Amino acid sequence: MLRYLTAGESHGQALVVIVEGLPALLPITIEQIADELARRRLGYGRGPRMRFERDDVEVLAGVRHGRTLGSPVSILIRNTEWPKWVEEMSPAPGATAKPLTQPRPGHADLAGMQKYGFDDARDVLERASARETAARVAAGTLAKTLLSHLGISVLSHVIQIGAARASTERRPTPDDLEAVDTSEVRCFDPASEEAMITEIKAAAKAGDSLGGVVEVLAYGVPPGIGSHVHWDRKIDGLLAQALMSIQAMKAVEIGEGFDVAGRRGSDAHDEILWDAGSETYVRGSDRAGGTEGGMTTGALLVARVAMKPLASLNRPVLRTVDTETKDETVSFKERTDVTAVPAAGVVAETMVALVLANEVLRKFGGDSLPELLRNHQGYLDQLKA
Repeated sequence: MLRYLTAGESHGQALVVIVEGLPALLPITIEQIADELARRRLGYGRGPRMRFERDDVEVLAGVRHGRTLGSPVSILIRNTEWPKWVEEMSPAPGATAKPLTQPRPGHADLAGMQKYGFDDARDVLERASARETAARVAAGTLAKTLLSHLGISVLSHVIQIGAARASTERRPTPDDLEAVDTSEVRCFDPASEEAMITEIKAAAKAGDSLGGVVEVLAYGVPPGIGSHVHWDRKIDGLLAQALMSIQAMKAVEIGEGFDVAGRRGSDAHDEILWDAGSETYVRGSDRAGGTEGGMTTGALLVARVAMKPLASLNRPVLRTVDTETKDETVSFKERTDVTAVPAAGVVAETMVALVLANEVLRKFGGDSLPELLRNHQGYLDQLKA
């Protein structure tokens, strides 16, 4: 079983992630983690923080000479802005000079203050910030590396920002990932890229923010990952929970989930066919997104996740209440992006990879990578038989 735990605040000293359950002898380097973290900073519409806040990564435990040891892996991501926040975010006893008391609609601020009895929204927003996803991406790098040895690749692309939506008739493959990341909005449809950038520019001029939709694709996933036996082991349920756990996500769709809800059954399911050439079962379509009955089918795994517009606005106009005076006011302004949808795709890849890696380990087991690979190959041989 693959487990991970993140710790840290947006403007704290560092983020930490501990990943437990990886098999021994998995090759991993700091450069791999740093490269994935750099992808998380991609995208037109990101704020200035993304341009000057690099990720300083350190592997503290669980890796020796470029290979995992089978013990928990600990990764530290230092915050290069920490010197500016030492006093405000100090763990030592004390108090802030200026508490934030104008909670933002759409953020965790007010509900968190009520839950814990805080009188300062910063006690909530620092942990609720999407900065935490950097630690998840570090963990996801390990998961992606593990999956790559099994022939499984996970990638994402943006299919909507604001009202601008891309065509999904042609999906990117693992060979197209560089082209996706080269796009300013990580969109694989060049005809829609400019429309998305125009949407971002208009929102930026108005001091507003935009949401959108990203699609995550997993290639090479064998059939039978997940389970029809228990509700909490269904692969589509696990994917939905993981994707919805990302900050600002509000909806998940597996395959053509929302669209097929309006069709008749004769036009909603993926017909089962036999390919004599490869001597395998194939599907005539991929409307179910590569899952049936809580298990993968062996077809392309497709999941979409919708991100709401960011709650922090460069021109605060949303009404709120000052929690100290109870007077009507507008939410406070925290440095923000116009949109983070392109980066959200990288985080969504991470969550899908972590789910798949966990279920692969549950299915095939193994204390070391060679043992896992032998078990995996034995299953593939069984499928052929």
